[in-house]
Amino acid sequence: MTKNIYHTINCIDINKDKINEEVIVSGWVQNIRDHGGVLFLDLRDNTEILQCVSNDDKLFIGLSKESVVRLKGIIRKRSMDTYNPSLKTGEVELLVSSLEVLSPSLHELPFNIRKSKESNEDIRLKYRYLDLRNDKVKNNIKLRSEVLHFLRNKMYDLGFMEVQTPILTASSPEGARDFVVPSRNFKGKFYALPQAPQIYKELLMVGGIEKYFQIAPCFRDEDARSDRTLEFYQLDLEMSYVTEEEILAIGENIFYDVFTKFSDKKVSSLPFRRITYNDSMEMYGTDKPDLRNPLIIQDASKVLENTTFGPFKKSTIKVIVVDNIADKPNSWFNEIVEYANSIGMPGIGYLSLINGSFKGPIDKFLTEEERENLIKEFNLKENGVIFFIANSKLKTAQKFAGLIRNELGQKLDLIDKNKLELCIIKDFPMFEYDTETRKYEFCHNPFSLPHNGIKDYDKKDVLDILAYQYDFVCNGNEMASGAIRNYDLDSLVKGFEVVGYKKEEVEKRFSSIFTAFKYGCPPHGGMAPGIDRILMLIQDEDNLREVQAFPTSTSGADYMMGSPSKLDIEQLKELGIKVG
Repeated sequence: MTKNIYHTINCIDINKDKINEEVIVSGWVQNIRDHGGVLFLDLRDNTEILQCVSNDDKLFIGLSKESVVRLKGIIRKRSMDTYNPSLKTGEVELLVSSLEVLSPSLHELPFNIRKSKESNEDIRLKYRYLDLRNDKVKNNIKLRSEVLHFLRNKMYDLGFMEVQTPILTASSPEGARDFVVPSRNFKGKFYALPQAPQIYKELLMVGGIEKYFQIAPCFRDEDARSDRTLEFYQLDLEMSYVTEEEILAIGENIFYDVFTKFSDKKVSSLPFRRITYNDSMEMYGTDKPDLRNPLIIQDASKVLENTTFGPFKKSTIKVIVVDNIADKPNSWFNEIVEYANSIGMPGIGYLSLINGSFKGPIDKFLTEEERENLIKEFNLKENGVIFFIANSKLKTAQKFAGLIRNELGQKLDLIDKNKLELCIIKDFPMFEYDTETRKYEFCHNPFSLPHNGIKDYDKKDVLDILAYQYDFVCNGNEMASGAIRNYDLDSLVKGFEVVGYKKEEVEKRFSSIFTAFKYGCPPHGGMAPGIDRILMLIQDEDNLREVQAFPTSTSGADYMMGSPSKLDIEQLKELGIKVG
């Protein structure tokens, strides 16, 4: 049988067992070194790096880094003093007998591939195919494949059926802006890319697919952030005839298993801590708390209800107590004040307890009774400091207190980076009030079931209505959102009416739901863990783009593909579109 000259062996499979064997290897030229007439070439393939050597100083002439080559030669043992223990091929090298350049590379690269993560992000994304050659970047994509494989197998083992739902769908008012796609056959009409498969998965429940999942692409035309991109993926799942606790147990199972399998960090034990939305806002100032931070926000509005200090009058007053930091220098406290100013606070008050007495800029505004009550109420200890955050609006006071809590946790090094602390935030309000637009808005998912169904909408204050909505949170990141769905049509309509939609408009926008539910709809609920955020936490990356193969830039531009791009006149004419 004739040996195929194009057959190559992976670098990782080359070791001392291959000594004296002739092999063919292919890959990229990572580096070339000239040691006085002996030339060394580091060959990199998808598995490992192999040192190759030649005594022919002409063999590597003109060869540039990142060229793709095929090398043939004999494997030989390296001398012990030249072993490279960091490589699995470090005991051997290839004595090259022939070299074939399969594809040359330009001599000047846009960045150093081995240090690409230190380069400008926009340049990295423009040449993402080069960036992917960096082991750290490539390993993120490899891990993504392994995690998706694991999750798919897990969902099958749990009895779920995988179903793909359409990418071209109808626009719907779910909160974020839609990406729209013009139709050629229906001029003047548009498809929309799904923000999530929300409607489809509920229709699958109507269709009797009682346990559904998919790895779903989601598209939202929003400004990018470190934890949000225009396109992302979620493990979308839905079940019929379930309670909230049954869904939460599935979510706990998924998160615990994926984190313990793929991360070396300590993961919260099961069951995860349940925290109501109201308690989370009061204690942490956010609905996605970082529980690695031990600091707790408390309320001093009652203790200081008769205060004469102007900034505290008629305000919600939140406090954070920190032990054993009164001896910090003034510059340290000045940095806290500067941070408070940077987030929009007019300032921040603080008092230190030293030798049984308060020291600080606002002490002179307190009565002796107020001093005693503060120490007693908040268990303030010697050398402790109490920080005050006040605002006339409760939500604003909570938000600022949450940001100050985070800043203190970072500055005091209270965050254990080797932990993955998970919790479940539940009982979200159905609605919130926007003081700027003076309108009610959905706090979470508009298709969620109020605690008492349609009866809740008879209450005078809709802000008191709670819903069966929940988020999984890890280290200050929202990891999944979900809800028990509202399958009562009258209740759905009333919910949308609260936020300003008329019944006729709701039925038109969601005609599929309103038609389908009339033919018998089982109670159902689900959730959607974010794939990208799971990977981001496992890999300790600062943003989602590091775990996606071809992400857009922070501006939303794809510099590699040149999108978004203009269409030519003929394309626009075919679509019936005029561009001003």
